[in-house]
Amino acid sequence: MSRAVLERAAELIAGADALLVCAGAGMGVDSGLPDFRGDAGFWRAYPPYARLGLRFAELADPRHFAGDPELAWGFYGHRLRLYRETVPHEGFALLRRWGEATPGGIAVFTSNVDGQFQKAGFGLVAEVHGSIHHLQCTVPCGPAIWSAGETGVPIDEDSMRAVPPLPACPGCGRLARPNILMFGDHDWLSRRSDEQLAALNAWRRERPGLVVLELGAGTAVPTVRRYSELSSAATGALIRINPREPEVRHGRGLSLACGALEALSAIDGLLTAA
Repeated sequence: MSRAVLERAAELIAGADALLVCAGAGMGVDSGLPDFRGDAGFWRAYPPYARLGLRFAELADPRHFAGDPELAWGFYGHRLRLYRETVPHEGFALLRRWGEATPGGIAVFTSNVDGQFQKAGFGLVAEVHGSIHHLQCTVPCGPAIWSAGETGVPIDEDSMRAVPPLPACPGCGRLARPNILMFGDHDWLSRRSDEQLAALNAWRRERPGLVVLELGAGTAVPTVRRYSELSSAATGALIRINPREPEVRHGRGLSLACGALEALSAIDGLLTAA
């Protein structure tokens, strides 16, 4: 990491009116979560699917809930348990502390469905791809979205298939599914995510002097990158942290080619020493 870039990042954060965190899957890697980058990365995280030759995009398909619900819930039930058990890494606490020290506070825009920001105590979070901790009807029979609560899905670890009974819709009794945007998904109920995003956009419009911290967001699904670039377009106050794709277009922002926790810890060291 460049010392000069780290120092400039620390200066931006120290002088920020507010902080906007834009996070992709790379934010969770330091907590031990897989980022599913490419087939090889996915199969390292889930060896049973490597044996079966099943890719992430093939499993993250809503059609399986109708055609093979045990396969579908085997994948999402395992992820639900994993995310419940995961403890957010120290970088989350650093971000909260920095945000609480600014006049306008801190907010989060994320494509992650793991709920780690809420677990770490963040209040204003827009989960633009939904949340695995919320469920909806597969049909859907209505607009209801409800908390997964203590819903558990037993998994056969050898086959990675769920063991019935599977989660059911309280309205009609038919199969439930995670309230997550999947590939080719026409049945995802976006109301919860839409309301979160509307609240975040209203917050952002009132804070023209905010600094954007983009963490672990790649170009394969550029949702997070686009939002961070939009949010920092007027000022160029963007800090992009990504070990593989750190480049910033047109020189509008700072670039750190490393993982989230490493960069946040280095920046915090400078802020603490100041």
